Amino acid sequence: PLRGKILNVERARFDKMLSSDQVGTLIMALGAGIGRDEFDINKLRYHKIIIMTDADVDGAHIRTLLLTFFYRQMPEIIEKGYLYIAQPPLYKVSRGKSERYVKDVPELDAYLIEEGTTGEALILPDGSQIAGEDLRDRVRQASNFKANLARLALRAPADLIEQAAMAGAMAAGAGETEAQLTAERMNRFAEEGEDTWEGRFVEGALVLQRTVRGVDETSVLPAPLLASQDAVRLAERANSLRDMYEQPLILRRDKGGEITVHGPCSLFAAVLEAGRDGIKIQRYKGLGEMNADQLWETTLDANARTLLQVRVDHADEADEMFTKLMGDVVEPRREFIEENALDAEVDV
Repeated sequence: PLRGKILNVERARFDKMLSSDQVGTLIMALGAGIGRDEFDINKLRYHKIIIMTDADVDGAHIRTLLLTFFYRQMPEIIEKGYLYIAQPPLYKVSRGKSERYVKDVPELDAYLIEEGTTGEALILPDGSQIAGEDLRDRVRQASNFKANLARLALRAPADLIEQAAMAGAMAAGAGETEAQLTAERMNRFAEEGEDTWEGRFVEGALVLQRTVRGVDETSVLPAPLLASQDAVRLAERANSLRDMYEQPLILRRDKGGEITVHGPCSLFAAVLEAGRDGIKIQRYKGLGEMNADQLWETTLDANARTLLQVRVDHADEADEMFTKLMGDVVEPRREFIEENALDAEVDV
């Protein structure tokens, strides 16, 4: 194991890099030397080099520093296909004596969808039911809708965005009819006495207002948000779902009880809640949180572990990206972060 954080070789001088304890340990362990004249791939001791770090932000940073080191100082290791990234599970899911490891959030969601739709049925306004694989397909559609909505939800209330999309108020050419329909949809799941939303468009922005116990409340979807590509994509996805969610639906639980569903996001949430019933989910942020047996079962056992091979298919693009993110010049890195911040999956 490497102790401490490896040097950012993109910024460090060669002599400073060689004086780093972590870099020295790596060079010694690999046995192939370093530098344009000294590195010899034929002397490399291992043809499978695995980077294994914690699943938290610090672990991701260390992994990036190591990738930078190999890309800049030992690129032949990557070119030969010798470098891998370990994929330790992020979760352990337990039900009674049964246990399984889950790699990441999408895999966990897929598991919970499977569990949460087994025996459940979605009751439509006409009394017909959707169940089994048909229900799972609808939940996956809802999951995709929610993923599209997530970026927009950083800029405005998620429930308003969802109902506006389902009412057609985010589509091109939307007007007062769609604004008022958005208000009607918001009123359906508001508490009694709080279901007084009124909707209208003001200078391209969708504005909803209500008065609750003498207090005025306003929610707004600004015009720039409605004109964004994220909003356009969400409106397109909502168009294919609108008929299904025109009226509230009922998710009937296998173990009894019913949940009212007002849109794709509430269907997704209700099914995941049903899927979590009776199971325990343990999250591993660090490899140190696993005991020896768990670490062997999930990450070290060559017959069971999952590895991601590091490849560079577009060298020019990779070179530019490493320079931008790991180099000394701040402005390109700031621009990249500003453009892509909303795509980040933040670990909290």
